[in-house]
Amino acid sequence: MAQQRALPQSKETLLQSYNKRLKDDIKSIMDNFTEIIKTAKIEDETQVSRATQGEQDNYEMHVRAANIVRAGESLMKLVSDLKQFLILNDFPSVNEAIDQRNQQLRALQDECDRKLTALRDEVSIDLYELEEEYYSSRYR
Repeated sequence: MAQQRALPQSKETLLQSYNKRLKDDIKSIMDNFTEIIKTAKIEDETQVSRATQGEQDNYEMHVRAANIVRAGESLMKLVSDLKQFLILNDFPSVNEAIDQRNQQLRALQDECDRKLTALRDEVSIDLYELEEEYYSSRYR
C-alpha cells in the first residue's frame, strides 16, 4: 500500500468530479451564508417601504437557507459516493481482509485436526484396552 498506483483515466476523472462537487458545494454554503449575514443588517431608508423590504429579505433568507440545505445534502451524497467508490475500488485491502480471514480459518482447521487426531488416538487406545479385556475375559 506504500507505493501509489496510477489510476485509470475513468477513475481519475471520477475523482476530479468528486473534488469539483466538493468545492462547488462548500462555495455555495459559504456564499449563501455570507449573503444571509449581509441581508440581516439593517440598512438606511430606501425607496422601498420597510415592510416590503422585510418581506423581500425574509424570502431571500429562506431561499438562501434552502440553498445551504441543498448543498449540505449534496455533500452527504458525496460522502456516500466516496465510501462506495472506496469499497468497490480498494482491491488491495479487500484482498488483505480475505487473506487474513483465510489464515484464521486455516488455523482453526489445524486446531480441529489436532484435536480430532488426539481424540482418535485416545479412542484407539481405549478400544484396544476394551478388546483386550473382552477377549481375555471370554476365554477364562
